[in-house]
Amino acid sequence: MSTEILNKTPLTEEHRRLGGKIVPFAGYEMPVLFSSALDEHLAVRRAVGLFDVSHMGEVFITGPDALALVQRLTCNNVEKLQDGQIHYSGLMTPQGTFIDDLLVHRFSGTKFMLCVNASNRQKDFQWIKEHAQGDVVVEDLSDEYTQIAIQGPKALDTLQPLVDVDLKQIKYYWFTEGKVCGVPAIIARTGYTGEDGFEIYFAPQPAPAIWQKLLETGAPFGVRPCGLACRNTLRLEAKMALYGNDIDDTTTVLEADLEWICKLKKGEFIGRDALLKQKEAGLTRKLVGFEMVDRGIARDHYPVLIGGQKVSHVSSGSYAPHLEKNIGLAYLPIGQTEVGTRIQIEIRGKLAEAQVVPTPFYKRNY
Repeated sequence: MSTEILNKTPLTEEHRRLGGKIVPFAGYEMPVLFSSALDEHLAVRRAVGLFDVSHMGEVFITGPDALALVQRLTCNNVEKLQDGQIHYSGLMTPQGTFIDDLLVHRFSGTKFMLCVNASNRQKDFQWIKEHAQGDVVVEDLSDEYTQIAIQGPKALDTLQPLVDVDLKQIKYYWFTEGKVCGVPAIIARTGYTGEDGFEIYFAPQPAPAIWQKLLETGAPFGVRPCGLACRNTLRLEAKMALYGNDIDDTTTVLEADLEWICKLKKGEFIGRDALLKQKEAGLTRKLVGFEMVDRGIARDHYPVLIGGQKVSHVSSGSYAPHLEKNIGLAYLPIGQTEVGTRIQIEIRGKLAEAQVVPTPFYKRNY
């Protein structure tokens, strides 16, 4: 019986030293939690948390035809990005479904960085290379970067003492290049938690020292090292899609309630024709948020029923620690997607009532 050999991030031994519970994730040894998922979740909502996200992929596209390539591969409008700006987008199939979701960082019209999901890194890289045309270079430089996310209301206060740039000048979904603890870095005001915060990218070797310095500067604010468990519940409260659960190569960007990142009027891109046809014909299903009315937690993959008939399954579901509610996401027939619609979730063989609610479930107010 073969055993999968897992990759380590530059911070894996730091996680072990801090007592992190290590699990396999996307081919890596990753911490699922350090203290408890509840404590870590609330630390991010109320103060600040640190995440090792070095497993994420960084694909660089450079050259005179870089903008044209990214514009053709993704559904958002890259031409609207200014230098130093970031947007969320989808890497599309010809059917308008997701190869991956990603963040596009524009350094200039001839240089872009795509931050992609760890599990899709090689697939994405191959797809991009296969579709590259003209004077362009596509490079997977993921192994040259550590990525740490500093998230929460006190994220700026935690990171500011360690950098040589004024973090207040970086707008949400913008980035700059500077130094963290004297190390050259990309400093982006992004995250996957619904909170303010930063994601910093830098060379792997100094990662343990920078991680330790972040724990020191964040100590007065109650910083917590955070694992995958609270990363999942935080992003669910903020209704941020998870590839493999809420979106994949069977779900279109329109069905996923992500029309806001799909700019059909920008001109040709892969998947546009299919999406135009779907929009004209009308959706048959859409991803919605729901809240449990009866007791019970709607876990991932639990059956979803309407009027006793199975119509779907829970794509993401959990207890929401900050909201103190049981919430979830599911694709529902388009006629049953209105807020207030009652549905049932099958929990261990019994049906429990839930209802469609507005999303995001949580939105920060600072």
